[in-house]
Amino acid sequence: MILFSLRNTISSCCLRSFQGIWPESKSFREDPSLGPVPSSWKGECIAGEQFSPSLCNKKLIGARYYIKGYEHDIGPLNKSSNPEFRSSRDRLGHGTHTSSTAVGSPVAGAGFGGLAMGLARGGAPRARLAIYKICWSPGYCSEIDILGAFEDAIKDGVHVISASFGASPPLRPYLSSSADIGSFHAMQRGIHVIFSGGNSGSDPSLVENVTPWATCVGATTLDRHFPTQIILGSTNITFLGEGFIDQTLKLPLVDGSSISTTGACDVNKLIPRLAFRKVVLCFSTGGDSSTIAGLAVYLAGGSALIFSQPSTKRIPDVSFIPILHVDINQGTQILFYIQTLKNPSVQINPSRTSVEDGPAPKVAYFSSRGPSSLSPAILKPDLSGPGVNILAAWPPILPPSSVPIDRRIVNWNLLSGTSMACPHVAGIVALLKSAHPYWSPAAIKSALMTTAYTRDTSGDRILAGGTVKAVDPFDIGAGHVNPLKAFDPGLVYDLDALDYVPFLCALGYNEAQIGKLVNQVKIDCSKLSSFEMEDLNYPSITVPNLQSRATIKRTLTNVGQKRAIYFADFVSPEGVEVQVWPNVLIFTKHLQKLSYYVTLTPTKYSKGRYDFGEIMWFDGYHSVRSPLVVCVNLQMPHEGTNFSSGEEVTRARVSLTMVEQVSHTIVKSFMVE
Repeated sequence: MILFSLRNTISSCCLRSFQGIWPESKSFREDPSLGPVPSSWKGECIAGEQFSPSLCNKKLIGARYYIKGYEHDIGPLNKSSNPEFRSSRDRLGHGTHTSSTAVGSPVAGAGFGGLAMGLARGGAPRARLAIYKICWSPGYCSEIDILGAFEDAIKDGVHVISASFGASPPLRPYLSSSADIGSFHAMQRGIHVIFSGGNSGSDPSLVENVTPWATCVGATTLDRHFPTQIILGSTNITFLGEGFIDQTLKLPLVDGSSISTTGACDVNKLIPRLAFRKVVLCFSTGGDSSTIAGLAVYLAGGSALIFSQPSTKRIPDVSFIPILHVDINQGTQILFYIQTLKNPSVQINPSRTSVEDGPAPKVAYFSSRGPSSLSPAILKPDLSGPGVNILAAWPPILPPSSVPIDRRIVNWNLLSGTSMACPHVAGIVALLKSAHPYWSPAAIKSALMTTAYTRDTSGDRILAGGTVKAVDPFDIGAGHVNPLKAFDPGLVYDLDALDYVPFLCALGYNEAQIGKLVNQVKIDCSKLSSFEMEDLNYPSITVPNLQSRATIKRTLTNVGQKRAIYFADFVSPEGVEVQVWPNVLIFTKHLQKLSYYVTLTPTKYSKGRYDFGEIMWFDGYHSVRSPLVVCVNLQMPHEGTNFSSGEEVTRARVSLTMVEQVSHTIVKSFMVE
């Protein structure tokens, strides 16, 4: 299996670009048992600055870099102000980290500062890796370079594409985006593309990479934490925060707002003589992030930071100064302690690693949410995977905080982001491709989505980080990825390249535009005018504007045992009556396709509010679950008028007689065989 890796990310607060690879990392050493590079591989290892083709091996089999588009748009790479390597070598850590997450070879004794110790390996440790570096500091990725990398990867013979890059909305139209065009071409060749969903937080419609022919991944937490004990002065008052503290700290304690010229922990606003060699308490409610507050404390001569923020956002990150994260309640009690004593002090003990600590997973607060801002009828993100404090390989040339004043040298680092979740799913896809080489990208996506779960380790609904509510599909997609279940999904929702043509016609693209994308296939959108975007045979059903009764068709393909009988069940969204028919599907052969219909009838007056349910098919062993997302847009009628919930959408009218005939034919076929 050959996994192609594009590397870049854009965060919600600032523009950052991460790419390339550190080929000397133990994660990319070839296993002695790894066979020759497949003869189907046509890629290369391109020489460049501090990167020799001899650095490639049976594990790292390809490395290219793309800079012509960047230099055309921006100008020549200025080495005096930009420490980038003019090659595939990683200067900023992101590519090394995500590549080792996806396919890293097993390495014993990995860890960060004595934390998260153990055996590190990628999701598909025996898969091979090719790197395509497309983005350059401080974060510019040329559309020309992106498309060039996709096209080269396709020609080189990759099987899976992991693309941890993107841009926040407003998003480019599908046919104006190199990533969307490139991923479509990859899908046409049977190559599965996985994108990160973005790190813009819990507000709606900020999810990135929403193309329906690729998989979009959100981020969730692990059941691993790094509890850190705080002892207030000589009292017996203790708290447990989280952080990456490597030594005991016993220092004076001060409230940041009381030593700030503005009342907040802003850069250059803390009074140095009052912060010097002290632990400073700061609150996120002042508008600062832990990174900004940490820098402010450092510049003022402080020794450490206690950062108080809502518990739904309490995720420690690696910093150049010791930072301990506590929730608002804990921070408030610490503040009261400071205010009651003349010379308050604190002891912070070293952090430790705790596993199976509390319910997990939770959706990370930073993980971008749906609905899609380009095509609301396609659920995004598709699913979610681990993306918080992920331990993976790191270039020793770069400090773990990526801040120059940080003098530490490490080979492993802990990072958070949907960029970390994306390669987890990519590794799983590589394994699925090995087990089911003839499955299409759509079939693999369906297997991942319909087997994903929405319950945490306590059996309760997974929580949506950044809020206090349980997740809905806009937070987590179909659910959290379940690798073992995905290998045997029972049924899949399949699609090929031409199935996306009606979808593109419905979006308003003309025949010439679509024909160019699908390689000049003859297209007539006028014959597809009855198609609506929610008609795409997707593993989820999303109706963003339900005004009257609508019927939607879905087709399932049997990838399980030859003979199988599946029974339908469903959970109705609030204010929507759901009918599924036929409610029994009888399969008599492998790869047989059968269709069913879902009729949705609004039973309430509403506007702009989404409600959630699900459609499930059971055979006694498999559970094939699809999210059902509906927004009822039905205004209360004027006085004197009557409302009938039975009014049908003409395009979707399917007679019950037809369904009965289909069911009769299925049963007859089953009895004959």
